[in-house]
Amino acid sequence: MPKVTPFLWFDTESEPAAELYTSVFPNSRILEVTRYGSAGPREEGLAMTVSFELEGQRVVALNGGSDFKLNEAFSLSIDCDDQNEVDYYWEKLGEGGEHGPCGWLKDRFGLSWQVVPKRLPELLSDPDREKAQRVMAAMLKMGKIEVAELEQAAVSA
Repeated sequence: MPKVTPFLWFDTESEPAAELYTSVFPNSRILEVTRYGSAGPREEGLAMTVSFELEGQRVVALNGGSDFKLNEAFSLSIDCDDQNEVDYYWEKLGEGGEHGPCGWLKDRFGLSWQVVPKRLPELLSDPDREKAQRVMAAMLKMGKIEVAELEQAAVSA
């Protein structure tokens, strides 16, 4: 079965980004760092690629230069078991970055993340469409997703 590996383009920040990500997620590690040599095209010794695992998902970060920037067209989603996990990832990945709406944030390296409690899609797919729409309306007003507020919206009529 083929493997799909996200490949992230950075200017020069692939190594510190991989170090941050592997420090934030349990069961994560840096697998390999390859460096540019004297043939270039970047400065010798700069990490060219950093291969790492996040919870078993292999990711490669490339220091490819300033031609391309990460943006919200690509994001990594984190399925959080509870509010404590939401709070942890929101704080750790959002530090020095930008907090956005509806559980989205951009870390200090420009990578977009969706920090999503497992309860959110459960509530949004409730067969009671009015309940699901109340939850959607509540979520649209949030930055960080607050599970208790979603639950409250679900029961408020």
